Amino acid sequence: MISAPPAIDSTATAPLLARGVCRALGQLGYASLVEFPLINGRRADVLGLGKAGDLLIVEIKSSVADFRSDRKWASYHDFADRLYFAVPNHFPQGLIPEECGLMVTDPFGAAVLRDGCTTPLNPNRRRALTLRFARIGAARLRRFLDPEACCVEGI
Repeated sequence: MISAPPAIDSTATAPLLARGVCRALGQLGYASLVEFPLINGRRADVLGLGKAGDLLIVEIKSSVADFRSDRKWASYHDFADRLYFAVPNHFPQGLIPEECGLMVTDPFGAAVLRDGCTTPLNPNRRRALTLRFARIGAARLRRFLDPEACCVEGI
């Protein structure tokens, strides 16, 4: 008899899944930042910036309960060319909307199973997001290198 997998603490799992997503995005040529603050007050789990300037958001869902209780992801379409969900292997993939990309992830990497529909951003929004990405990334690096320095991330 096969036993059910152990219960997973979604709050502890999400950062590990984000690590796997960021590793996979790096292999695909994307720079990425986690917990990226958007101008609408939301935080994208992962924002990826491609070599051609394309932007994608990856929303991490570690459980069905997490997916069903959180519908803020619909507002992310205004801040990326494509939207993906990243889920663990045991997640029922049929729950993910067809217009969204799908990644299966673990702490060590991710596989893209489906690309999301592409909706190009307005050029002004793309420029603003790209500059914000650069400034937040630089501020985080500065804080890492010099934790005592005064550096504002909210930019």
